[in-house]
Amino acid sequence: MATIQSSSLLFSSFSSSSASDIPRDIRAAASKSRASHLSVLKLPSGNLVHEPSRKNGFQTINSGEMKPLIRTNMRNDEANCNSKVVEELYAIMEAVADRSEMHKNIGVQRDNWNRLLLNSVNGMTVTAATMAGLAFLSGGGATLLALKLSSTLLYTAATGILMVMNNIQPSQLAEEQRNAARLFKNLHQQIKTVVAVGSPSLNDVNAAMEKVLALDKAYPLPLLGTMLEKFPKTVEPAVWWPREVGSQHEKVSGGVERNGWSEKLEEEMREVVGVLKRKDAAEYVRLSKLVLKVNKILAICGPLFTGIAAMGSAMVGSSPWNGSWAVVLGVVFGALATVVNTLEHGGQVGMVFEMYRSTAGYFQLMEETIESTLKEKEVGERENGELFEVKVALQLGRSLPGLQNLATTHPPSPSNEFASKLF
Repeated sequence: MATIQSSSLLFSSFSSSSASDIPRDIRAAASKSRASHLSVLKLPSGNLVHEPSRKNGFQTINSGEMKPLIRTNMRNDEANCNSKVVEELYAIMEAVADRSEMHKNIGVQRDNWNRLLLNSVNGMTVTAATMAGLAFLSGGGATLLALKLSSTLLYTAATGILMVMNNIQPSQLAEEQRNAARLFKNLHQQIKTVVAVGSPSLNDVNAAMEKVLALDKAYPLPLLGTMLEKFPKTVEPAVWWPREVGSQHEKVSGGVERNGWSEKLEEEMREVVGVLKRKDAAEYVRLSKLVLKVNKILAICGPLFTGIAAMGSAMVGSSPWNGSWAVVLGVVFGALATVVNTLEHGGQVGMVFEMYRSTAGYFQLMEETIESTLKEKEVGERENGELFEVKVALQLGRSLPGLQNLATTHPPSPSNEFASKLF
């Protein structure tokens, strides 16, 4: 620094003299010293240290410097919120996967119950009928008493087991657990798709929670201590979804003004809803009622036949006339009870009833989904119309032309048409 200052003083002293009085080598040295001095003091064009403006001793920040900071904070808040939503959805997915596995295991267990109990009851009934016949042929004495007593006890035990089986319907219990496992697995895939494809929000979290609670209510686990009624007074479609179904799809931006919807498509969806109500859902409800009646008759006849057979086997050998009829009751009604039990539990009539009822609920769910979508006044808030049409066609097992011809091949009945005009 001393060298720079001395060079500057030297240059200033030389500048007062004329250029001709200064030797050439001294002028060159002085010019070089001044150039090096200026290069050290010159600041770059971009200030290395930013000095903010101050007013009245207070530091001020320009608005241009504030905007990037605000945007950064907003992005951070959105990222944190989105991360929290994703974490909540993953937690729900874990619970859903656990429930699906539990229902699957319980379904296998209850299916085994149905087979083991049916084989045990049929074995006991056949053995009791055989003993009743042998008791009649034994002639009397201790052999008659032992065979008669054994046959009566086996029939009584079979009657008690049948009353429990017909009350809980193991085949229907197994079908409920299979349906629950399938629906929880489907819900798991839906949540997984929401996380992977779209940007999830709190509405997605609330919708997933509502579906989980609705499934828990529709198909309760044995841990909850509740069980669905196996012989309801009125047959209604099974419901495993939140009853108030709303359009939860975001607007699909594709440059289409009406988001893939047209008046023709809306009218087609309304006609599909009418066909589902008049034909499919009503048909499966009718079949459910029919199967329920058959199941009730079989559930009453099974214990009744084994009870009559138990009384018959108890009277074997009591008197010549009563003894002959008693053995007929013991053997014939034992055989009839075996046939009835095989039809009811081997044919899994309870499972068929649950399958029909769940299918009717499936069509009712489609009806509510289509109606809730059409009730959305803002077309842009609906799911894309073309995509929605494809989903409905696949769920009904039809092609797009088949779905379009569905309503035309099943015109509305006069009563329904009159009711639609009134309302």
